[in-house]
Amino acid sequence: MELSHSQVQLIKNTWVIFRKIDPAIVGDVFYSKLFLENPSFRRMFPKKMDEQYKKVMDMLSVIVGRLDNLDDLMTDIAALARRHVHYGVKPEYYMPVGKALLWTLEQGLGRDWDDAAKEAWTQWYTQIADTMIAAASTENVE
Repeated sequence: MELSHSQVQLIKNTWVIFRKIDPAIVGDVFYSKLFLENPSFRRMFPKKMDEQYKKVMDMLSVIVGRLDNLDDLMTDIAALARRHVHYGVKPEYYMPVGKALLWTLEQGLGRDWDDAAKEAWTQWYTQIADTMIAAASTENVE
C-alpha cells in the first residue's frame, strides 16, 4: 500500500523532530532494545557500535529524505537488502527490527507520536521491509 502525501509529510515532519536527538543516544536505545529482545542478533554487529549508530541514522535520513521518489528509492533499498544477506540477515529479522525502530521512534517523539504518526511510520517500515525481503530472496549466498 502506497503512502499518502499526508503520510509522507507526517513522516518527514516527525523525522525533523526526531533528528534533534543525538544519533549516539538514538542508536544506543534502538540497538539496546533490539538486542534485549533478540540476543542472537548481537553477533552480527561489531563490538564497538559508534559507527553503526551513525550508519543507521544516516541511512534512515536518506530514506526519509527521498520519500517523494519511492520508485527510485526502492531500487537502492533492494540493493541494501542484497548486501544484508551477506551479513547473515534473514527475512524473519525484519519484523523485530521494525518493532525496535518503531518503539525507539515512539520514545524519542513522545507527544508527537500519535495514532497517525504510528500508522504512517508502520506503513513506511512495512513497505521498506517487504521490498528488502523480496530483494534478499533473489540473492545467492555461497
